[in-house]
Amino acid sequence: MAGRGSRLRPHSLTVPKPLIPVAGKPIVHRLVADIVGLLNEPIEEIAFILGDPAWFGEDVIESLKELASDLGAKASIYRQLNPLGTGHAIMCAEDSLSGPAVVAYADTLIRADFDLDKNVDSVIWTKKVSNPEAYGVVNLNENNEITELVEKPTEFVSDQAVIGIYYFKDVAVLKKELQYVIDNNIINGGEYQINDGIKRMMAQGKVFKTGTVDEWMDCGNKEGTIETNRRMLGFLNKSKENLVSDTLNLNNSKIIEPCFIGAGVTLKNSTVGPFASIGANTIIEDSNVKNSIIQTHTLIKNAILDNAMIGNHATFDGNFTNVSIGDYSALK
Repeated sequence: MAGRGSRLRPHSLTVPKPLIPVAGKPIVHRLVADIVGLLNEPIEEIAFILGDPAWFGEDVIESLKELASDLGAKASIYRQLNPLGTGHAIMCAEDSLSGPAVVAYADTLIRADFDLDKNVDSVIWTKKVSNPEAYGVVNLNENNEITELVEKPTEFVSDQAVIGIYYFKDVAVLKKELQYVIDNNIINGGEYQINDGIKRMMAQGKVFKTGTVDEWMDCGNKEGTIETNRRMLGFLNKSKENLVSDTLNLNNSKIIEPCFIGAGVTLKNSTVGPFASIGANTIIEDSNVKNSIIQTHTLIKNAILDNAMIGNHATFDGNFTNVSIGDYSALK
């Protein structure tokens, strides 16, 4: 989670992208909890690869340590100070690279229900897509084993897109191959890539299979994050999770579910929902808000918002609809 999240600006200018809340919980918190639930076994350690300390500071570290502790694991914190690719990022955590492990990119969310095959050397999570030419995909043999990784194929290879979550029976094998990639300066796209380490493992006969997810939700930009918020609220509503705080102050207002409403929110002469997430201590007056993400300590007045994303400690008062406003901003 070392990237700056430039495609999600202005929201990622003040909050690291993996910590931006979706349906009331930071992206990385949801992702880690979902993976732990899928593995269905105790987790000893969760290693987080962060970027520059000026950007990923002590408050970020404390939130990640708390996340790991809540899941019964210890947290290890590593830094990738130069953006040299996914393979390089993983190697920044080399002290933790031993035994069975999952590697995941912290800007995507999943919904999945399958038994992880822990007898094979590796499992690569995939999702069936209608436009495989836009993704990296896997090529499978007659035994449904992965034989090749193909980036944005111009001819059909398969419709199983790689989503950026991997299981390794012994991640030390990947570490060894990534070290070879770095030592021999094997670069693709100007960076050291995890795929080059995986390809070396495949060349040695290591067995890779797929784990297919039911849902794959991207949080790379504003539109993707709002769509992920919408879908996640739908999933949580079906599971009967309580999404509305008991401390809501409701004054001549209506909530259309599903919505997430944080602690201390005030709604006055307003309608909120469906598919809206409202952060703690936000005030909404004389407004209609749907299909939007509003963060904490924000004031919304006289607004009709749809497909909007508004940050923390912001003020919005006006006749606009599809907006993207970062933290500590005012539009009046």
